[in-house]
Amino acid sequence: MRVLVAPDSYKGSLTAAEVAACMEKGILDVLPQAAVIKLPIADGGEGTVDAIVNATGGQLHQVEVLGPLGEPVTATFGVMGDGQTAVVEMASASGLLLIAKDRLNPLRTTTYGTGQLIQAALDQGCRRIVIGIGGSATNDGGAGMAQALGVRFFNDQGSELSYGGGELISLSRVDVSGLDPRVADCEIIVASDVTNPLCGPEGASFVFGPQKGATPEMAQRLDDGLRNYGRVIHERLGIDVRNVPGAGAAGGLGAGLIAFLSARMSRGIDIVLEAIEFEKRVQEADLVITGEGRTDSQTAFGKAPAGVAALAKKYNKPVICVSGGISLDTKALHEAGIDVIIGATQSPMSLEEAMANASDWIRHAVASVIRTSLLPINRG
Repeated sequence: MRVLVAPDSYKGSLTAAEVAACMEKGILDVLPQAAVIKLPIADGGEGTVDAIVNATGGQLHQVEVLGPLGEPVTATFGVMGDGQTAVVEMASASGLLLIAKDRLNPLRTTTYGTGQLIQAALDQGCRRIVIGIGGSATNDGGAGMAQALGVRFFNDQGSELSYGGGELISLSRVDVSGLDPRVADCEIIVASDVTNPLCGPEGASFVFGPQKGATPEMAQRLDDGLRNYGRVIHERLGIDVRNVPGAGAAGGLGAGLIAFLSARMSRGIDIVLEAIEFEKRVQEADLVITGEGRTDSQTAFGKAPAGVAALAKKYNKPVICVSGGISLDTKALHEAGIDVIIGATQSPMSLEEAMANASDWIRHAVASVIRTSLLPINRG
């Protein structure tokens, strides 16, 4: 039997590669002769660089950049095996996990480091860049990213704006004359499942701002700033990003990438599965096992297991999903092509205990579901 193992990470507990290794052990506990093909995946967030680079035989590169609060951090980007395509995770340079909770401040955080990662990819000769924009600590509309690449922002008095979403309310003029000319010859693809607009009740500031430390008053100021930012971009560049689906992703970074780099938005899982040639691998498999930290009704809308299931069902392959936690509402997931959904933990325990022993629980759950699938059916 050939089993294709393609899990996302169990965020905060195990990487996708670690989950895949645990699943392989569970399979081999029951089917020692099975051929297990491990393809760790991601949907544009954490693990996207590793998933694509490892699957394509590429290389990882480290570079020191400006972190979200202006302090230096070491960030990583990858170059795929073709040597032409870079893969960037904005969270590596501008992510929420880079800041202690008591220092969160979306009025000040900047995407400047993400722009430096893009610049580093250009320096490597890459002219196609995939950017995963999950996990941001920022709400600056991608202004910092643009500043790193040569764009300048000014207020009414002609003074140049500093970093952070709190500055955008004062924006009056944009100067793109210094934008890195290599950008014009580069294809930028944004991996994101977020469809929120830039501004308003469903926009970046009100929906995602609180998790980045925004109070209601801060969220209103940030929203006003992004609204002004969108207006100035429209007036000065002739590009209206205010109501583009996904413009509000990563604190408006989606808008900045569209406005200044002519980026196109795409579902993160689709980008990853195409890059790692998942469709080719699934045709050779007898069974597909996937999973994630928590599987609920939202999984059906572009999350990693749903993307895996969609391609598996194209070739009539059975799909099992083993996740850290599952909700009771699984109808949409079964309709999406997932045949069996099982939680990794099988007894009551705290979240901390489950995460601490996740490796053992995943191995046990996979072994159990494989044994169950091998039971003879009494047709009498």
